[in-house]
Amino acid sequence: MTKPKIVFLDAGTVDWGDQNFSPLKKIGSLKQHYSTSPAQTIQRVKGFQHVVLNKVVFDRKTLRALNGVRGLHLSATGFNNIDLDAAKEYGIAVTNVRGYSTESVLQLTFTLLLALASRLKEYDQAVQAGKWSRQDFFALTQFPFFELAGKTLGIVGYGTIGRRVAETARVFGTKVMIAQIPGRVYSAKEAQGRTALKEVLKRSDFVTIHAPLSDATRGLIGAKEIALMKKSAFLLNLARGGIIDEKALAAALKAKKIAGAATDVLTQEPPPRTHVLYNAPRLILTPHIAWASTEARTRVVEEIARNIISYEENGNRNRLV
Repeated sequence: MTKPKIVFLDAGTVDWGDQNFSPLKKIGSLKQHYSTSPAQTIQRVKGFQHVVLNKVVFDRKTLRALNGVRGLHLSATGFNNIDLDAAKEYGIAVTNVRGYSTESVLQLTFTLLLALASRLKEYDQAVQAGKWSRQDFFALTQFPFFELAGKTLGIVGYGTIGRRVAETARVFGTKVMIAQIPGRVYSAKEAQGRTALKEVLKRSDFVTIHAPLSDATRGLIGAKEIALMKKSAFLLNLARGGIIDEKALAAALKAKKIAGAATDVLTQEPPPRTHVLYNAPRLILTPHIAWASTEARTRVVEEIARNIISYEENGNRNRLV
């Protein structure tokens, strides 16, 4: 059987100098582009049967222009950059990858949570500014911090990642509350053990978000919701930009309505240099890296290869269309 031709349109999202793409090279001839603009997309997929992509947009107009492409293979779980209805109409398969980043997201969640609890950013900045060197005794005691044991963690989004966060939090002796997302319908079994979001916000010392962006979660946490939180509480977003109202968060931090926050995602990515959260006080901002440990990105490549093999063997592995 002739090996298929594969093109990865934005391989730079996965390869940070530590991936060799051998799983894809074993099953076909591979062409890699670091990134691809909308104007380049149609030309670059010509002659290829399988297209691998992360955030390149395939709308109806683009899909209509494709000739000979059999499959679009996302190097991510989310698929809002592909018009699935149009792909189905034009007979183009679409696959994604799932579950590859759970441990990576879990790791950054607790990196940020512990950094907030221990006031790591403030202490690092103080030491770099020479305050420790000017201290009267052995420890710099400027910022009181606390232990996770006995505190309450509210989790918004209780899928695979949310469950791992809950499991790990309990190891620290942290109490866990699972939020019901307003507007989402739960089965009787799913509703068990969940608490209304408002109550979770009121009672939690930490609130961490792990829900997908949807009609139910877009703008879920705004000024009104943040106002329900304790002044000593912290808000974390390891999910998607758009779930938290960023202007409301910036205002709350400036007014000291909550103790601090951390977010790995923003509504616009990359953000403009004038973004409202840049230089916000008591905020840790990371550049959408929770998913992206070396191991997670290696798993992405392996999963894509398995998806393509499945397609070539008339299988339906991770098929969206």
